[in-house]
Amino acid sequence: MFRWVQSRVVDSVSGMFAHAEMPLQHTGDFPGDPGLCGPDSVSWRVIGDVSVFVGGIRALLIQAAHPEVVAGVDEHSRYREDPLGRLSRTSFYVTSSTYGARPEVDEAIKLVRSAHQGVSGTSHRGRSYSASAPELAAWVHNTLTDSFLTAYQRFGGRLSTEEADRFVAEQTQVGALLGASPLPTTAGDLRTWITGHPALAPSPGMRAAIDFLQNPPIPAAQRTGYRLLMQGAITTIPRDLAGILGLVALPGARLSSTTLVLGLRRLMKNSPAWQAALERCHVPYDPRLFRDQPNGAAA
Repeated sequence: MFRWVQSRVVDSVSGMFAHAEMPLQHTGDFPGDPGLCGPDSVSWRVIGDVSVFVGGIRALLIQAAHPEVVAGVDEHSRYREDPLGRLSRTSFYVTSSTYGARPEVDEAIKLVRSAHQGVSGTSHRGRSYSASAPELAAWVHNTLTDSFLTAYQRFGGRLSTEEADRFVAEQTQVGALLGASPLPTTAGDLRTWITGHPALAPSPGMRAAIDFLQNPPIPAAQRTGYRLLMQGAITTIPRDLAGILGLVALPGARLSSTTLVLGLRRLMKNSPAWQAALERCHVPYDPRLFRDQPNGAAA
C-alpha cells in the first residue's frame, strides 16, 4: 500500500514539471564536472529537498511586490495560457544551474538571457523596466535564493548560520552569470536587502499575479496540496512584505503545511537531479535517499 501511495504522489507532483525539456538528460557526458556548486555545497542539499516546492511559490509571491518586475511578467509572459510550461521551464533553469555540469549551467543561463531579450516597457507608475537590468534581475534572483533558504529552514531542514551564508554565497555565482546586481553574500544581508527594498509597492500587475497564484488552473488532483503549500509559503513572508502583497495566512496554515511537507519528504525523498550529479562526480551515495523518476528524468 505504501509503495502504491508513494508512486501516485511522485507521479502527480513530478507530472507538474514535465511540460518542458527535462534537465540533466545528458549530464553523464561530463564526468567529474562539479558544475558551479559541487558535491560538498549547501545548495545541493537545500534545492534537493521537497521544501523547494514551498520556496518556489514563496518566491513568485514576493517577486510580485516589485511593480516593474511584475509589469514585465504581466505584459510579456504567457503564464496565464501555459502555467505548467512556465513552471517546468523555471524548474529546468533552477535544476540545471544548481546540479548541472558547467556546459549545462551555461546553456541554462543562455536560455534565460535569451528569454529576457525584448522584455521591456513602462510600469503603471511610469517607470521603465527591462528584464536584463541588473537591479531587476537581482530582485528575481535574490528573492528566489532567500525563498529556497527560508523554506528549507522553516520546514525541517537544519542549517547553521555559516551554512546558510554558504548557500547564499554559492547562489551568487548563478546571479552573477545572469548579470544581477547587487548580490548580498550572507543570509542576513540578503533578508535585509529584500525587506528594505525601496521600490516595492502594490500594483495592478501584482494583484493579477497574486489572484492567479491563489487559484491557478492546475489539475484537481494537485489543487489541495498546492493550496496547502501556498499557505505555508505565506506564513514565511515577513509581515511588511505580506502587507504590501495583501496576504494573510489562514488559521492553522503553519501546522497543515508542515505536516504536508513532512509527508512529501518521506514519500518523495531527495531530488534525482542531486543523485545524477553525484553519479557524474563519482561520489558515493545511498540510493535509498533519492526518489525514482519516471522515464529517468532528473528534476
